[in-house]
Amino acid sequence: MAVQRAASPRRPPAPRWPRLLLPLLLLLLPAPSEGLGHSAELAFAVEPSDDVAVPGQPIVLDCKVEGTPPVRITWRKNGVELPESTHSTLLANGSLMIHHFRLERGGSPSDEGDYECVAQNRFGLVVSRKARIQAATMSDFHVHPQATVGEEGGVARFQCQIHGLPEPLITWEKNRVPIDTDNERYTLLPKGVLQITGLRAEDSGIFHCVASNIASIRISHGARLTVSGSGSGAYKEPAILVGPENLTLTVHQTAVLECVATGNPRPIVSWSRLDGRPIGVEGIQVLGTGNLIISDVTVQHSGVYVCAANRPGTRVRRTAQGRLVVQAPAEFVQHPQSISRPAGTTAMFTCQAQGEPPPHVTWLKNGQVLGPGGHVRLKNNNSTLTISGIGPEDEAIYQCVAENSAGSSQASARLTVLWAEGLPGPPRNVRAVSVSSTEVRVSWSEPLANTKEIIGYVLHIRKAADPPELEYQEAVSKSTFQHLVSDLEPSTAYSFYIKAYTPRGASSASVPTLASTLGEAPAPPPLSVRVLGSSSLQLLWEPWPRLAQHEGGFKLFYRPASKTSFTGPILLPGTVSSYNLSQLDPTAVYEVKLLAYNQHGDGNATVRFVSLRGASERTALSPPCDCRKEEAANQTSTTGIVIGIHIGVTCIIFCVLFLLFGQRGRVLLCKDVENQLSPPQGPRSQRDPGILALNGARRGERGQLGRDEKHVDMKELEQLFPPAGAAGQPDPRPTQDPAAPAPCEETQLSTLPLQGCGLMEGKTAEATAPCAGLAAAPPPPDRGPGLLGEGQTARPAEARVTQPAHSEQ
Repeated sequence: MAVQRAASPRRPPAPRWPRLLLPLLLLLLPAPSEGLGHSAELAFAVEPSDDVAVPGQPIVLDCKVEGTPPVRITWRKNGVELPESTHSTLLANGSLMIHHFRLERGGSPSDEGDYECVAQNRFGLVVSRKARIQAATMSDFHVHPQATVGEEGGVARFQCQIHGLPEPLITWEKNRVPIDTDNERYTLLPKGVLQITGLRAEDSGIFHCVASNIASIRISHGARLTVSGSGSGAYKEPAILVGPENLTLTVHQTAVLECVATGNPRPIVSWSRLDGRPIGVEGIQVLGTGNLIISDVTVQHSGVYVCAANRPGTRVRRTAQGRLVVQAPAEFVQHPQSISRPAGTTAMFTCQAQGEPPPHVTWLKNGQVLGPGGHVRLKNNNSTLTISGIGPEDEAIYQCVAENSAGSSQASARLTVLWAEGLPGPPRNVRAVSVSSTEVRVSWSEPLANTKEIIGYVLHIRKAADPPELEYQEAVSKSTFQHLVSDLEPSTAYSFYIKAYTPRGASSASVPTLASTLGEAPAPPPLSVRVLGSSSLQLLWEPWPRLAQHEGGFKLFYRPASKTSFTGPILLPGTVSSYNLSQLDPTAVYEVKLLAYNQHGDGNATVRFVSLRGASERTALSPPCDCRKEEAANQTSTTGIVIGIHIGVTCIIFCVLFLLFGQRGRVLLCKDVENQLSPPQGPRSQRDPGILALNGARRGERGQLGRDEKHVDMKELEQLFPPAGAAGQPDPRPTQDPAAPAPCEETQLSTLPLQGCGLMEGKTAEATAPCAGLAAAPPPPDRGPGLLGEGQTARPAEARVTQPAHSEQ
């Protein structure tokens, strides 16, 4: 069935003088807005929606289309166009009316299904969203209310369950009289639950559940409520009789999370989210004594809700939880936009949709499903449609359809292909001939018309098995009608087509042609050899799965180098990457040869020489591993670490004590020098901190000075130990001879004047003598070379007082 909107009839020609004013008026009028231009696009102003029909009653499915007339409207049911019949009528505005909605009976088809409105004009075709039409039904009760006994002041609960379309309205009767909903002690929940709190004797009676919708009315079995005398008043732990159930809803529906708690004293019911987020206050209410109602739910309301029953004044609590899942139908964040592109270029449409669960996106071209292939590509989870090398056959209306379990949406856009006047036709007689295993020669003839403005050709190349996005191009001059394509893969099929280019645009593409490169024998495979033992080898190489596609594989040969004949060939498939040789001569040198082959022959071989003599000697010299000893060694490693830590701590303690006693010894030494005014004795050891040697004296000279017991007067001692005030005076110092042995680290002593000699401090500095020891301050200028080492010269002294010391009284 179809209805066609006719174009407006032509009006009689206007008088001549208004025509003269028309250009002036066009200049004065503002430019048309984008909205006016968009109204010319073929689009739906009203789409059909999901509905429930009563069998035997009429139903109307709405559809209203905007676009350039004439517009033809048809309807599809379950993807098949509805034929014209007396059972349904297509209204003038495009809506569909079904006179008597029917169910499947006696072989007659049912009117239930998915309906789509289809609109078409000269620019293309669009399809509306799917509208699911179902028949109104009412089932029998599958849960009837049960008899209940309660104490005065307690809680009673009745429940009934029934399915229907649309959702049945549930009410309750007591003794065949509707319950007074204004009574605050009676709570009616939408899912068929009746709660009665603060029970009284007059609440006793028989209760019925009544369900009704446009299809029918159902009444459940009766359930008696018996209210006994008042409770004992004894303490009762808080308990949750009924907790929240898991719910799956669609946005804008109402969520009812039930929570019924008992206890003595009466517990306090509270709600929270398991993820810690606040529940909020907008659209939230507590019904009865603890039921949570969330109206107009959104996706943000999804989560796990926890009902807690707390004993007043304590931390005693009981909890129950339920999950709420809110689904959202697909909706568009970004609609595709209509575009115009020159022929031969690329067109791209983008469509972004969101929903819960995330929607699946498909594309339609004039109402037909469009999949990837050829010059059509889909990327980014089908949100981007790309059409390369567009031509007149690509001019259409493209639709983006987003769909999930909560619903579907569609958006459309039109592609207009622009053709410049005078463009050349497609190149003719395109041929491709294989030249070698890596080269193909492509030839063609120039177009039939409009060839004067051609500035060149572009050859499009890709593997026949690859998608179009892997295509690449090579430019060719306008005077050349053949091109050699190189760097191709052997035994591979390629697709070629060509376009002619002018300053105003490109021609349409030529007819594609296919050609396969010639085959060749495989290249030598990379080969490595591993010695496994005194009589075995392992050969390793990379597998070549393509060899199996070309009736190929590997051939293996081996021989002792002293022999002339090989053992082999050993044929191996192309997927194998290793092979073991065993029972070899341990004293021989072996030659191993591996080559790859296919239907074109054998490739060059890779040759390796390997000796097993070293492996046999290493095996003889290296005894087998005693794993038990290694295990015992590993077990003692921890003990060794602990012992090492103790030794290290002990060394640190001794070093500290050594420094303290050494400091004390230097103080006593200073006092002894002041009292005796005699030089220190010869060194007992290089590490003895109590020995004072003259700077620049060698070990032998310092010993000689000790043996001669040379006396030093006060003046000479002051020169050896200058006071702080004389630090700036020049003083010759010995220099290191480059040929002398490397100096050792010494300790430089610096003191205050001898009056009340205080603490002498050690400082690490460069040694001027070729041995280690403690050195005093630099010698005075008149000491002469006798105190210098061999090969040393005197140089000015430098002040080296590291820190001031307080003189002793």
